[in-house]
Amino acid sequence: MSVSAMAKMAAMARWQPDARGRLERAALELYQTRGYHNTTVSEIAAHAGLTERTFFRYFADKREVLFYGSSALQQFLVEGVAAAPPSATPLDAALAALECAAEVIEQRRELAEQRRAVISATAELQERELSKLATLATAVAGALGVRGVDEHAATLAAEAAIAVFKVAFERWIDAGAQRSLAQHIRASAAELRAVVKTPARRERTR
Repeated sequence: MSVSAMAKMAAMARWQPDARGRLERAALELYQTRGYHNTTVSEIAAHAGLTERTFFRYFADKREVLFYGSSALQQFLVEGVAAAPPSATPLDAALAALECAAEVIEQRRELAEQRRAVISATAELQERELSKLATLATAVAGALGVRGVDEHAATLAAEAAIAVFKVAFERWIDAGAQRSLAQHIRASAAELRAVVKTPARRERTR
């Protein structure tokens, strides 16, 4: 193959559709085999058959490969809360939004599994994940506030919904494809409601 032909093929690869997805898949593969800290941006780009310049067109740094969808998820949840029936309780509205988001997440199950494995193995990424969840909770609380929910009640409902989602997501990944993420969310929400209904333990009098 001539040098010009090779150059033309390389150019075609660089502009092949779904560059973001190729970079994401390449990064996750390398993070799992080489480790997050031992993987460089240039290695991710090369593994995806793209250039570093292309990488930085989509991601600010190698960490954001794992978190770039946070803004879209946040907006999705805000819209989901707004779309909940007027009669829905604050918690039900938040959970309904999460169930809608679950349908999108389920389409990326394999990547979700890889992402969870990478984050679980890196303290820095675990902190970033907690920060992301906190941001989502704040966004959901704000959306509930728009519905007229008291600020403190909105915060409680949002935090509880995100906690339910976190537990449901872990169970969904660990249990395989036996149940959908939405089913796990409903099951975890039922457990939360059961816990809340449990009578408070009275202190013994002496």
